Amino acid sequence: MRTVVILTLLAVLVMAATCYESHESMESHEYLNPFISRRRASDFIQTDTRLGAMSQERIRERHKAPQERQREICEDYYPCELYAFRHGYAAAYKHYFGRRRTK
Repeated sequence: MRTVVILTLLAVLVMAATCYESHESMESHEYLNPFISRRRASDFIQTDTRLGAMSQERIRERHKAPQERQREICEDYYPCELYAFRHGYAAAYKHYFGRRRTK
């Protein structure tokens, strides 16, 4: 009987310790009103930054790195592409387009 009482008291103490709602959890405004208005819900999105990021992406597309341009030129010419598979695109571009051939 004594062990049943001790186990019951222990269970009550464990339940009280885990189910205690502290003052810190009550500080949140979401506790009282979990829903916010539509206007406040979209306040964190800045339309200007999204448009700015899109325009920066377009600028990056227009101005490619020289290596990327060379690779695209080499991919369009089949012998250069085959050479690039063995030796790399930089070596292939230099081999086929690097030096000017004059007659």
